[in-house]
Amino acid sequence: MAEKKSRAAARKIKDKWKAKAWYNLLAPEMFNKQLLGETPTDTPDKLVGRVTEVTVQDLTGDFSKMHIKLAFRVSSVQGQDAHTQFVGHDMTSDYIRRLTRRKRTRTDLTVDVLTKDHWNVRVKPMAITDRRIQTAKQRVLRTIMAKVVSDVASKQSIGEFVKGVISGDLAKAIALGCKPIHPVSRVEVRRSEVWAMGELPPPTEAPAPQAVAVEAPVEAVTAAAEPAEPSEPEEPEPSPEELTPEELPPEDEDGL
Repeated sequence: MAEKKSRAAARKIKDKWKAKAWYNLLAPEMFNKQLLGETPTDTPDKLVGRVTEVTVQDLTGDFSKMHIKLAFRVSSVQGQDAHTQFVGHDMTSDYIRRLTRRKRTRTDLTVDVLTKDHWNVRVKPMAITDRRIQTAKQRVLRTIMAKVVSDVASKQSIGEFVKGVISGDLAKAIALGCKPIHPVSRVEVRRSEVWAMGELPPPTEAPAPQAVAVEAPVEAVTAAAEPAEPSEPEEPEPSPEELTPEELPPEDEDGL
């Protein structure tokens, strides 16, 4: 009896796997809806809520960004395509460890910011100085870092903010703001988490073809405005086949 049950259970598992279909995971609008990968499921409803991770190198092909991991959560399914939304990013632990060395001070910060399109994002930047600094300077650096990140986020949409985090523009702005207090050798935004989604960008559709208005010359417009005078119908010219014998040209004597 036990063998019969195990065989029946094995057949059921195989049947469940065969019933599954593969769906394409598409990135959000900020990443031009690139293909992230494929995932199997038996019903599309089970896809909503799944989280997938890809590196920036997989999306852009930039080898220098292989340490940055992006997280996307499936929000809706249309046909065989599963659309996702950005939910955060992270850096690999080995990359963070390489930045932290002896006789240096690492200053970490956690700040919640609100973007221009009302996305609530928790950002965790860190600044590394070339030598050890006092705790009082660290407090000042944290204050400056929080102000810079909040100001940048309030002026940008979620797409622009995420691109600034990945490209390093936000880290450059933080380093520039901290320079009057103490020069920092390295600034990295090591992690970000989306706490609340705001306004989603509308789906991009191909623009409908519009008729191109061709400007008519002034003379044509004037002629069209004036009433045309009735003209006598012109008699059509007879074709060579319709010419009468009297109208044919005389033949050359040499040709006789």
